[in-house]
Amino acid sequence: MKFIVSSTYLLKQLQILGGVINNSNTLPILDNFLFDLSKDKLTVSASDLETTMSSVLNVDSDNEGTIAVPARLLLETLKTFPEQPLTFIVADNNTVEISSNHGKYALAYADGAEFPKAVELSSPSSTTLLGDILATAINKTIFAAGNDDLRPVMSGVFFQFSPENLTFVATDAHKLVKYQREDVSASQVAEFIMPKKPLTLLKGILAGSESDVLIEYNESNAKFTFDDTELICRLIDGKYPNYEAVIPKENPNKLTIARNQFLSSVKRVSIFSNKTTHQIRLKIAGAELNISAEDLDYSNKAEERLTCSYQGDDMQIGFNSRFLVEMLNNLGSDEVSLEMSLPNRAGILTPIDGLDEGENVTMLVMPVMLNN
Repeated sequence: MKFIVSSTYLLKQLQILGGVINNSNTLPILDNFLFDLSKDKLTVSASDLETTMSSVLNVDSDNEGTIAVPARLLLETLKTFPEQPLTFIVADNNTVEISSNHGKYALAYADGAEFPKAVELSSPSSTTLLGDILATAINKTIFAAGNDDLRPVMSGVFFQFSPENLTFVATDAHKLVKYQREDVSASQVAEFIMPKKPLTLLKGILAGSESDVLIEYNESNAKFTFDDTELICRLIDGKYPNYEAVIPKENPNKLTIARNQFLSSVKRVSIFSNKTTHQIRLKIAGAELNISAEDLDYSNKAEERLTCSYQGDDMQIGFNSRFLVEMLNNLGSDEVSLEMSLPNRAGILTPIDGLDEGENVTMLVMPVMLNN
């Protein structure tokens, strides 16, 4: 088995696939890339059993064969090469020899047959959308997903497809983000919960991508196919909480403010907040927003006044500043609106501008109790 490939082209593809490989694997074979050569097409795969990703590379060869090559060793070697053709030759003594312009490097390989086979999706449903739209949807929601192992369904992003729109939701019970696209749709209604790791990989590859992504899914797995790459992952099992029920419908108190100004103010004031609760207080009266924080243990306190546009009753409400900062950072708009009903009901944060046609973002943040 022998093939020739460009060093930088190979490195670029392997770095993407390398994101799948865990630092410590229970099965030693998972520390490898699977190389499957068929004439001038080399399919490289990486897996952690839950997620498998593979890319097809164009190489110069007329051989066939499969081997598993140590991932870390190969990546570290490739990073040091300037752009040049590399020749891979599989020798009899269970080593693969790489020849560059200046030297030869031999590394031991494992039998490709030991590598776990990727799942085949039986009778999947499917939908297609633009890579950049999927990357944006992941970006807008993934930060709000939880990390609680006891509630695995909340540790992923909920995909909800229908003929009217596509909806993506993430929540950790303190904050919730619902991202909706009305300019794309699926042929039939479907729902599934995607784990964070494959979404993070997709987000990195697809940002700014003009390629179409084919999403196929059944009860237990989802498969994303684009360009020469495919990613298959196991879905999170379970029923997603009824998120619509927690979004308050009647919110008579509406605050409109410049996002950057609000964000800077919350960041500054929160430095003086209690280090465990991160609590800040918003006090709104007329056209004035008063943001304050206090850490009684250390006698630290801060207060800022901002002008805003506000319709509603005077009110005071407490929030965890870290959640507000995360959400405001994630919105790309110049102005945001914060709608509230009561100090013990969730606040709803939405962008006023900066959205594409058919794009909707709703962020919900739970209040914290103020001790007056």
